[in-house]
Amino acid sequence: MAAYLGMYEEPSDMTRQQERHYHLLSELQSLVKGLSSSFQQRLSYTTLSDLALALIDGTVFEIVQGLLEIQHLTEKNLYNQRIKLHAEHRGLKQELLKKHKEALQMCKPHNLSLLRASQQRELEALEQRIREEQRMMDEKIVLELDQKVIDQQSTLEKAGVSGFYVTTNPQELTLQMNLLELILKLQQKESSKSKTYS
Repeated sequence: MAAYLGMYEEPSDMTRQQERHYHLLSELQSLVKGLSSSFQQRLSYTTLSDLALALIDGTVFEIVQGLLEIQHLTEKNLYNQRIKLHAEHRGLKQELLKKHKEALQMCKPHNLSLLRASQQRELEALEQRIREEQRMMDEKIVLELDQKVIDQQSTLEKAGVSGFYVTTNPQELTLQMNLLELILKLQQKESSKSKTYS
């Protein structure tokens, strides 16, 4: 009789975790089919199984969401800094051209060629300064975005997400981006399912 009662018991946590693992693994395998064949080959069953294990409790989904929010805020901030610098440069150039125009109107005809040459040098110096400041801003943006990538890789590696470690290898970065895309797509599927059931 005890054996029959066992059939009606709740599944154990271990059984639920195994079912969740198989479910996530199956979902990941179907999502991988949407990737290029070269990346499908690089994502072995073991890698996907390890990824599914890391995703079981939902913590990694939350980590990825947090990293994405930080990345979007950083990108927005850097974009705004660049726009502000561009506006400052436009203002400086307009101010200089206005000053030049006023000087030309007040200039005596015999000094005109000297004034124009001087103004040309002044304008070229400003344009050179603008180019240099824009180049420095762009370098700062690239360095800051590269640092964000390293932070993301490190965070996901510490969280035990398979395939993530700090690297600058373009192929590995693309693979990690594909893994992130898989995690995000799976998260969307999972959240739309939970909304359906609630």
